[in-house]
Amino acid sequence: MSKDKPAKKQQVYTLLVQVGRKKDDGLPKGSTGAALMCYASGVDEAEAVRETVAILKQADLAPLDVTGYGTEDERRAQGHVIDEEEAALMARALEENSVIVAQMTPFFDKD
Repeated sequence: MSKDKPAKKQQVYTLLVQVGRKKDDGLPKGSTGAALMCYASGVDEAEAVRETVAILKQADLAPLDVTGYGTEDERRAQGHVIDEEEAALMARALEENSVIVAQMTPFFDKD
């Protein structure tokens, strides 16, 4: 590897993770899974996804699918409105080099 290669800068990616049920997952009784809105730091989106999935598995969750919405700049360029609270969570994820679960929406069957 070349030592001249500049280090890639950490960025925060917005990820929507769908999780299924697993024993002791902490999801509400009767739910079939959940959607988690996460802000995850990484040098690229693939790293952010890997870190997020690993952390959710450590938390006894069962990640099934991840949808990436890009960085804050990419989202703003697409016309997304990012409020102060969301921007603050993104800044915190970057500062702490972490994954922040900002919202959890459980799924229930419509029986």
